[in-house]
Amino acid sequence: MFKKFTKDDVHTRTNLKSSVSKTLKAKLIKQYPLLEDVVDDIIPKKVPITLFKCEDKIQLYVIDNQILFYQQFDDLIPELRIVHKYPEAFPRVQVDRGAIKFVLSGANIMCPGLTSAGAKLPDEDWPVDQIVTIYAEGKENAMAVGKLSMSINDIKTINKNTGVELYEYLGDGLWHFKAE
Repeated sequence: MFKKFTKDDVHTRTNLKSSVSKTLKAKLIKQYPLLEDVVDDIIPKKVPITLFKCEDKIQLYVIDNQILFYQQFDDLIPELRIVHKYPEAFPRVQVDRGAIKFVLSGANIMCPGLTSAGAKLPDEDWPVDQIVTIYAEGKENAMAVGKLSMSINDIKTINKNTGVELYEYLGDGLWHFKAE
């Protein structure tokens, strides 16, 4: 989604009203319940949130020139720096070492990269379209954020085709974007 993202992709920039900020916080807590204790650290009261409207109906939520979350249609998706700061708050999957170079070049994640030795999937079943953070075997920090293309049970049983559609990854256009 952000492979070649630049400032030219931003169309408008506006400050959100405080009522919209409260709604945004409530939506974040509903989508990511583990953020409830830290949501006031992420989005402090009385600090303006800037909304960048971009190509392909993408909206970036920015505080102090740092992108916190972005949205395309309904889901709020955390930017990687927020995932690095609060890793336990987001659903995670792990790929094997062989998938790392493909993920860091922007490729979607295939099921075998999620089911082979070194990869880890949760025990419970997550539905299609669940936002997940992607970690790599032997690495401490998340390297990408994406959306499940299949449920966890289908990934484990079918074990072919795309398992996670990649949204952003370390080193992509969003990672290097300066929201000034």
